[in-house]
Amino acid sequence: MSFLELIRIELKKVRRSKILLLISIPPLLVVISGITNLSRYFTPEYPSAWEAMLVQSALLFGYYLLPFSMVVVGVMIAQRENQNNGILKMLALPVSRAKMALAKLVVLLCYLAMEIAVFFAAFIVAGTIATQAANLNQSLPILYLLKWSVLLFVTAVPATAAMWMITVMFEKPALSIGLNMLLVIPGVLVANTPFWPAYPYCYSGYVVTTELQRISGGMEATFDAFPFVPAAILITLIAILVSSCRFGKKEMR
Repeated sequence: MSFLELIRIELKKVRRSKILLLISIPPLLVVISGITNLSRYFTPEYPSAWEAMLVQSALLFGYYLLPFSMVVVGVMIAQRENQNNGILKMLALPVSRAKMALAKLVVLLCYLAMEIAVFFAAFIVAGTIATQAANLNQSLPILYLLKWSVLLFVTAVPATAAMWMITVMFEKPALSIGLNMLLVIPGVLVANTPFWPAYPYCYSGYVVTTELQRISGGMEATFDAFPFVPAAILITLIAILVSSCRFGKKEMR
């Protein structure tokens, strides 16, 4: 069985679940709550209204709502196999456990991309309505919005891989959810320390914070590719390796 075929099967397994509804709620909440503050952004004297609105929305989304939703989605994907001893039937197939674990992680990353796409689309719709209501002619910075949507996805990959690793390692879903959410909560605090590159749960929020500093003009952006990129790659690879090795072991005991 090819890897692409395995991914297709995994997507079919969760097709009728409520995951799509779940990943749509956080971005919509962020955008809807931001509409109440749009009037202070869209003024003729403020040329960076779109950027300011995006940063204000993406801060809460990147630090908390996006990782929280991925924690729940990861557990839903993992627990799908526990119905009717499905995990044992799956492990009996002539497919390596590592390939199964990686396929499920790819599906989780697909849902991550979908959630950010919902955020991107909802933000454009809400911002367009707001500019028209305020009778402003500020052009839609589509490339800027697209760039930050891609950045949100890329910086969320290491944390998502770590969440999946923890989900695979713990048999009880309550433990994996609790531990992952406990790691998400201090993300905003760790982002303000020199140790943030070693803490993937704060990556998305951190890069948005640097953009906020640039827009506000009060501070110079301090985001550097080093040591962030090497640390992110290393953390992602370790999480993938551990989850691939541990997947299915507890069920086979």
